[in-house]
Amino acid sequence: MALAAICLLLALQACGFRPLYAERADAPATTQELAAIEIGRIRDRTGQLLRNELLDRMNPKNLAVRREYNLSVELSESRQNLAVRRDDTATLANLVLTAAYSLTRQDGEEVLAGIVRSFNSYDISRSDFATIAAETDARARAARDLADDITIRVAVFLADLEEPR
Repeated sequence: MALAAICLLLALQACGFRPLYAERADAPATTQELAAIEIGRIRDRTGQLLRNELLDRMNPKNLAVRREYNLSVELSESRQNLAVRRDDTATLANLVLTAAYSLTRQDGEEVLAGIVRSFNSYDISRSDFATIAAETDARARAARDLADDITIRVAVFLADLEEPR
């Protein structure tokens, strides 16, 4: 069993695998690089949720570092009715949040851009309160999903910059 674990570790090292958030002596840690990103304001309440989630992921320790990058995000939201009764009332909906993000250096040069989407379903009830609560929860889940996706993409990009060629 121990031999298998050692072989697995050697195989992972040989393929170039390295932990994304690992602290290395020869290069700045990715967590430091993520903390150096200024996250711009995002419009609307959903944008506030997304920005807060991004702040929690990119600088959870609230490190005071010099800002080297700016992250801007444009957010759009749509709803798709999925389950429809015979009387044309929906009972299930998909909340689709789309975020177009752009990472720029302080000099204004764009170094990374992309689009991420999150699909979250929620029930449409006969009770307006229940429907609003379900939609609000779906919106919060979507913001968390988008923040995870954006953070991972930015972290991988920054880790590739640090990697010696």
